[in-house]
Amino acid sequence: MVVSLSALERKEYIVNKIHLEGKIRSDELVDTLQVSFETIRRTLEELEKENKLKRVYGGAVKLTLGRMEPGVAQREHLFAPEKDKIGRACAGLVQDYDVIFIDDGTTTLQMIHYLTNVKQLKVITNSLPAVQLLQQYKNRGMLDAEIIFLGGVVNSEQDRVTGVLAERMLDFFHADKAFISIDGIQLKMGITGYEAERGSLTRKFIERSEQTVIVTDRSKIGEVKMYKIADIREVDMIICDIELPEAWAKTLESYDTSWIQAK
Repeated sequence: MVVSLSALERKEYIVNKIHLEGKIRSDELVDTLQVSFETIRRTLEELEKENKLKRVYGGAVKLTLGRMEPGVAQREHLFAPEKDKIGRACAGLVQDYDVIFIDDGTTTLQMIHYLTNVKQLKVITNSLPAVQLLQQYKNRGMLDAEIIFLGGVVNSEQDRVTGVLAERMLDFFHADKAFISIDGIQLKMGITGYEAERGSLTRKFIERSEQTVIVTDRSKIGEVKMYKIADIREVDMIICDIELPEAWAKTLESYDTSWIQAK
């Protein structure tokens, strides 16, 4: 497909494409946008100065937070308004008498604030902040829920439990819905994470639930981290703060994976 765009539109096209795919090649941009290599080079230079991407040999890649997972204290302040909207949308899927998994993400944590009207809920989690927040609401008489905390190795920096013990404990449970936060999602590479142990437990959450709900803000779209957790075809629903990317629509439809924009 050949696209004829202005300089500003070219920038928007490149940013959107790299946002979805994680990387882009200069020769592909030359062919698609019908401009010279010099024009593409200048455009990528400008976008790099604007902190929209990082130039590499032959093209550019999406800017990331690095290869190490940020600590929970840092993560909870990133995209806070968006996470609140996503959390509210997640809570809207929970029904009376449901059994749900809530993982250790700072986005899934936000859904707890909106569970106060659900009756006889059972919540299973590996998140220390989630347990504390659930207890606070329950002790105030604002939450009708049984709280189950998974045992295992405590990661104090990330405030979560992982490991073989936690996975074995999960074998005793079956949930209606699993609410999973992620570190990266891309059409080809699927759901990915920073850490193998967390990824292994997340995989178990998916296997032990009837419905898997992925929650993510826009910054994770197009990201690929080291550990592969699952293919998108294994996911029932994705809740995000942006609308469904047009380039993803046909693939998600073929997978029967729904996309909800949190508002």
